[in-house]
Amino acid sequence: MRITLPGGEHTLREPVTWAKPAGPAKSRVVYAAAHVVADPLGDNTPGSPAAVDWEATMRFRRHLWSYGLRIADAMDTAQRNMGLDWAATRELIRRSAAEAAEFGDPATLVACGAGTDHRPDAGTPEEVVAAYTEQIETVRNAGAGVIVMASRQLARIARGPEDYHAVYGKLLSQVDRPVILHWLGEMFDPHLAGYWGSADVSEATASFLALIREHAPMVDGVKVSLLDAEHEIGLRAALPEGVRLYTGDDFNYPSLIKSGSHALLGIFDAIAPAAAAALQALDAGDLEGYDEIMDPTVALSRKIFERPTYNYKTGIVFLAWLNGHQEAFSMVNGAQAARSLPHLAEVFRLADRAGLLTDPELAVSRMRSLLAVNGL
Repeated sequence: MRITLPGGEHTLREPVTWAKPAGPAKSRVVYAAAHVVADPLGDNTPGSPAAVDWEATMRFRRHLWSYGLRIADAMDTAQRNMGLDWAATRELIRRSAAEAAEFGDPATLVACGAGTDHRPDAGTPEEVVAAYTEQIETVRNAGAGVIVMASRQLARIARGPEDYHAVYGKLLSQVDRPVILHWLGEMFDPHLAGYWGSADVSEATASFLALIREHAPMVDGVKVSLLDAEHEIGLRAALPEGVRLYTGDDFNYPSLIKSGSHALLGIFDAIAPAAAAALQALDAGDLEGYDEIMDPTVALSRKIFERPTYNYKTGIVFLAWLNGHQEAFSMVNGAQAARSLPHLAEVFRLADRAGLLTDPELAVSRMRSLLAVNGL
């Protein structure tokens, strides 16, 4: 099958049939950060409250669980701070945890982001703590695990590491079970520059480690999204025993997972079938098989996450649409317009090469419709 794309004609490979695993990976704990499906008939113009297609959003979560992956929900992949308002976030947390209960323990199967985005006016550390506390309680009351997201409000008001330690120390002293801490780099959100109290990554890392060591019993793990493999390996080695490193490096994840990192990745939303198969190979000690599956996904991920990195959600949703997980290529906040047609055409090519267009006829039909709408 062939399709003419911007940049030339592309001949599709034979589709790959990815077997679903009997259960989750045993050698790694792996979360896929999941996107939300916009209601195509809702008013999702920029600045409007999010209108979500809840049925399709939950159906996609069932798809991820069917491949043995845990879900990280209400995170940046779900457009937190980029269109998913707090009212929709609360509902997403409630629905995802309730849906997870049909498969097992929600606290194991889904962890949700708790932040401070509903209080953009928070102007003191105490107000930031209060905002975090409200969202943490929302997640815990739903029955899900907690991911403490990086806070734009804290980044804005913090005078140095001491304010981060005061806020996070208070939060970690009042949680009832271990949480995941999230360090999101400024390439994902420019408002988070200098997080942990310094623009110098080594100084910020020292501050971060001091906090973790002080509160290790309440830290399940740390999710690091800095796109720096060498830094991640060093941080992983320095963590207290029992604290996991969840890679958030969507550029270097195959080697980092293979060398010992766990994972919490936005790209796993798009490559779930391949990721599950690779993890089964890793469990079996088949490193060659792991590489054979994972390596072709890297070019795809690097394209989706190219600069400006925070627009990666558009490629994630585009692939979900091509693969029939949702009926429209639409996003909350109108974010489907955040990438160019040539960019999306290259995502199409790379997804095909990685064996991740599960129904080529459907994908080609939908791609042709997108090209036609754009006059091609």
